[in-house]
Amino acid sequence: MVTIYSTPTCPYCEMAKKYFKENNIQYQNFDVSVNENAAREMLEKTHQMGVPVIDIDGAIIIGFNKPEIEKALGL
Repeated sequence: MVTIYSTPTCPYCEMAKKYFKENNIQYQNFDVSVNENAAREMLEKTHQMGVPVIDIDGAIIIGFNKPEIEKALGL
Protein backbone atom coordinates (compact mmCIF):
# COMPACT_ATOMS: atom_id res chain seq x y z
CA MET A 1 0.00 0.00 0.00
CA VAL A 2 1.19 3.50 -0.85
CA THR A 3 0.30 6.37 1.47
CA ILE A 4 1.31 9.98 0.95
CA TYR A 5 1.12 12.67 3.60
CA SER A 6 0.91 16.01 1.87
CA THR A 7 -0.35 19.60 1.87
CA PRO A 8 -2.12 21.38 -0.98
CA THR A 9 0.61 24.02 -1.31
CA CYS A 10 3.55 21.60 -1.55
CA PRO A 11 4.96 21.33 -5.11
CA TYR A 12 6.88 18.13 -4.33
CA CYS A 13 3.67 16.56 -3.02
CA GLU A 14 2.00 17.35 -6.32
CA MET A 15 4.96 15.90 -8.24
CA ALA A 16 4.72 12.67 -6.25
CA LYS A 17 0.96 12.34 -6.77
CA LYS A 18 1.38 13.08 -10.49
CA TYR A 19 4.08 10.38 -10.70
CA PHE A 20 1.77 7.84 -9.03
CA LYS A 21 -1.14 8.73 -11.35
CA GLU A 22 1.01 8.58 -14.50
CA ASN A 23 2.31 5.14 -13.48
CA ASN A 24 -1.10 3.79 -12.42
CA ILE A 25 0.01 3.36 -8.81
CA GLN A 26 -2.88 3.49 -6.40
CA TYR A 27 -2.23 5.59 -3.34
CA GLN A 28 -4.00 7.01 -0.35
CA ASN A 29 -3.50 10.74 0.25
CA PHE A 30 -3.75 12.44 3.62
CA ASP A 31 -3.77 16.25 3.74
CA VAL A 32 -1.91 16.94 6.97
CA SER A 33 -2.86 20.62 6.86
CA VAL A 34 -6.44 19.69 7.80
CA ASN A 35 -6.22 16.13 9.12
CA GLU A 36 -4.77 16.24 12.65
CA ASN A 37 -4.75 12.45 13.03
CA ALA A 38 -2.76 12.04 9.82
CA ALA A 39 -0.34 14.79 10.88
CA ARG A 40 0.21 13.02 14.21
CA GLU A 41 0.70 9.67 12.43
CA MET A 42 3.23 11.23 10.04
CA LEU A 43 5.11 12.80 12.95
CA GLU A 44 5.24 9.45 14.76
CA LYS A 45 6.67 7.77 11.66
CA THR A 46 9.26 10.43 10.80
CA HIS A 47 9.77 12.71 13.81
CA GLN A 48 9.58 15.72 11.50
CA MET A 49 6.92 17.85 9.79
CA GLY A 50 8.27 18.15 6.22
CA VAL A 51 6.12 16.89 3.36
CA PRO A 52 5.69 14.86 1.34
CA VAL A 53 6.14 11.77 3.43
CA ILE A 54 5.54 8.62 1.41
CA ASP A 55 4.96 5.28 3.09
CA ILE A 56 5.30 2.31 0.72
CA ASP A 57 4.55 -0.88 2.64
CA GLY A 58 6.43 0.47 5.66
CA ALA A 59 9.34 2.03 3.74
CA ILE A 60 9.33 5.72 4.66
CA ILE A 61 10.50 8.20 2.02
CA ILE A 62 10.73 11.89 2.86
CA GLY A 63 10.39 14.16 -0.14
CA PHE A 64 9.87 13.25 -3.78
CA ASN A 65 12.84 10.91 -4.13
CA LYS A 66 12.05 9.05 -7.34
CA PRO A 67 14.88 6.46 -7.11
CA GLU A 68 13.87 5.56 -3.54
CA ILE A 69 10.19 5.41 -4.53
CA GLU A 70 10.97 3.07 -7.44
CA LYS A 71 13.19 0.93 -5.20
CA ALA A 72 10.42 0.61 -2.59
CA LEU A 73 7.91 -0.25 -5.33
CA GLY A 74 10.28 -2.86 -6.78
CA LEU A 75 10.48 -1.14 -10.17
